[in-house]
Amino acid sequence: MDPLDKAVLASLYSSALDPSVPAYDRLKARLPLGQELYNGRVSHLVKMGLIENSDPSKLTFIGRDALKVVLVGGVFDLIHPGHIHTLKAAKAEGDVLVVVVARQLTARKIKKDRKIYHDESLRKELVASLNFVDLVLIGREGTLYDTVEYVKPNVIALGYDQAHSEKEIAENCKRRNLNVHVIRLSTPIPGSKSSKMKKELGDSIYGI
Repeated sequence: MDPLDKAVLASLYSSALDPSVPAYDRLKARLPLGQELYNGRVSHLVKMGLIENSDPSKLTFIGRDALKVVLVGGVFDLIHPGHIHTLKAAKAEGDVLVVVVARQLTARKIKKDRKIYHDESLRKELVASLNFVDLVLIGREGTLYDTVEYVKPNVIALGYDQAHSEKEIAENCKRRNLNVHVIRLSTPIPGSKSSKMKKELGDSIYGI
């Protein structure tokens, strides 16, 4: 498929999950694309059966199947080189990278007694500033699987040190009739961790 056509599909998919940014605006932020060219591509994809004719803001089942969506989740309190490497590796696994930032309550459970410097909105903004990330969402209330059911990714990519079990996630997804491939990403810089930064810098992190 033409890369621009795939980018149009990706923008429509992302805006369906987060309607606060229209698909054209989302795509224009990444590519120098005029409205006329965008509309022409949408019309072309409608004819191909990849976008709904009755509602050009929605993908057909065929259109959705044309995208490989990768989901990554985490707290992302302090973005560091380890995060960048992990997220880029996840993006390389598919066409669309969706990053789910943990809600404040969930983040506290994950980090336990460790301080969280930024609230969920700021953490979302931090991750969204990375131009290779297609969509950033705050995790849904409930369990991890409520978010997975909402996003319906093809791949869930776990960081090298995340506590989740690949097998357990795959089995729980299967119980919800979600066909998801779960992978574990490696890192060439295992010493790059938020917990280490916080331990060494403490509140002086704000002076950087």
